Amino acid sequence: VQLQASGGGLVQAGGSLRLSCEASELTFSGYTMGWFRQAPGKEREFVAAFFRGRSNTYYADSVKGRFTISRDNAKNTLYLQMNTLKPEDTAVYYCAVATSAILSTIRSSNAYRYWGQGTLVTVSS
Repeated sequence: VQLQASGGGLVQAGGSLRLSCEASELTFSGYTMGWFRQAPGKEREFVAAFFRGRSNTYYADSVKGRFTISRDNAKNTLYLQMNTLKPEDTAVYYCAVATSAILSTIRSSNAYRYWGQGTLVTVSS
């Protein structure tokens, strides 16, 4: 299984970016899929997720109302639309897939089995 994340870059505060994560050798539908991020010197933190391919979405409080997670099952691709970006959103963003997570664990990186390589998002003030 490979997850290829892309779409990161440098953007000014208030701007937008759209991250993509394409999966190979894995069918997204039915699995828990999420985005995490890791800022320099900090632990990896949960950003957003779908639980077991259902339509319900879950977000960290810090991004709620600004970020939107979506997916295209036909393209086996997960997205993260990031609007109104802030300097504190600067981090490496990772997509991940969990094959057997339960709802109470989807905010923990330990629940995820497969990880993309990460894409760097830098937000300048």
